[in-house]
Amino acid sequence: MSRQRLDRRIHVNGLVVAWAAGVVALDSLTKWWVRGHVTGHGRQLLGPLWLRVTYNSGISFSLNATGPVATTLITLVIVLLVAFVALQATPGLATVGFGLLLGGGVSNELDRLIHVPHQVTDFISLGGFPVFNFADAAVTFGFISLFISLLRGSRLVQR
Repeated sequence: MSRQRLDRRIHVNGLVVAWAAGVVALDSLTKWWVRGHVTGHGRQLLGPLWLRVTYNSGISFSLNATGPVATTLITLVIVLLVAFVALQATPGLATVGFGLLLGGGVSNELDRLIHVPHQVTDFISLGGFPVFNFADAAVTFGFISLFISLLRGSRLVQR
């Protein structure tokens, strides 16, 4: 098969990888910093915004917190499926959305795999809202970006 023919069939969006790598770097650095520098009851930053270190063995909002091994395996499969689709994102808002979504998923999965017990480090506390991290925020904004793309009638992936 010629390279030109192959290029028409497989479109890999490298900017998705760049966005994802940025999320992984920022999230990993902040998790490393808070684990070493924020102790006890946390630190108030501004108004209702606090740094509080907690560990989540489940998924969003501590769902399935009693099964960390199952959670790790399930989220690994989800991250791999998202990566397969995300790398084919169309240019524009879909690229950003998939990059944020993939980066957040990869970063939380790395945190879960590296630390024993298999837990994700959460540290951003905003009032009564559950404690979260930058990867969680990236996943949320990734979904919002993809939803906006769909509302605009844009295609999310290339054919």
